[in-house]
Amino acid sequence: MSRHQDSKGKGKTSGRGQANSKSKSFARGNAPFKKKSKPKTASNPDEIRLNKYIANSGICSRREADENIAIGLVTVNGKVVTEMGYKVKRTDDVRFDGQRIAPEPKVYVLLNKPKGFATTTAEGKGRTVMDLVANATNANIRPIGRLGRNSLGLLLFTNDDKVVQKFTNSKNGVARLFQVELDKNLKFEDLKKIQEGFNVDGNLITVEEISYIEGESKNKIGVKIKNTGNSILRTIFETFKYDLVKIDCVAIGHLTKKDIPRGHWKHLTEQEINTLKML
Repeated sequence: MSRHQDSKGKGKTSGRGQANSKSKSFARGNAPFKKKSKPKTASNPDEIRLNKYIANSGICSRREADENIAIGLVTVNGKVVTEMGYKVKRTDDVRFDGQRIAPEPKVYVLLNKPKGFATTTAEGKGRTVMDLVANATNANIRPIGRLGRNSLGLLLFTNDDKVVQKFTNSKNGVARLFQVELDKNLKFEDLKKIQEGFNVDGNLITVEEISYIEGESKNKIGVKIKNTGNSILRTIFETFKYDLVKIDCVAIGHLTKKDIPRGHWKHLTEQEINTLKML
């Protein structure tokens, strides 16, 4: 009887030993096989969820943005997007109910452009004005209007579409003052014709103001226009057989070159921004 109990006891002891052995083995990391989870796909830092993009623009909350996306009020690069979780880049053209929006504060940068820089946001065009304002802001600003590669002077950059629209309205837009140099003196009768307006290929060409620059020779002229480009200046003077030697934009509305050396830029002050919006 005692031998039988001893035998059982040994058996039980042996069992406990095996259990302890298994416990120690498990502690060393020999755990049962577990299914490996799929590695997470790295997120693109240049992309942002569409609903967050809209919410950051101040239009509405994220939840409301999802509702507006679902009913087709949002377009990305001209196409309606209704997909939840859709991601966009900051450079994409995102519109809410037809109006372009941006997930960033409004920025206004005034550049005094030197010669040799193209007014474009496109790549592969050599030196551009975007190179000159690259350190001004992280916002997606773009130039309003154009200055030729060899033209000088003030150029305004912003991501504010309302200000852009104000400038691109040639009738009610913002006037720009240019100082131009011609290859010869401007005749007074030609100055009067330009002042009164004239036709080119059936189109009426007008300026806001034109005059000789006080204290300068009569080949240096001041011209104020509302067109966003400066090609109209060539059209005006070439019509009367003058060649443009130099074009310099010296003022945009109330904004001037004061304290902005050539090739440098500045952020507009709050007062300058408010005045600009009221023009």
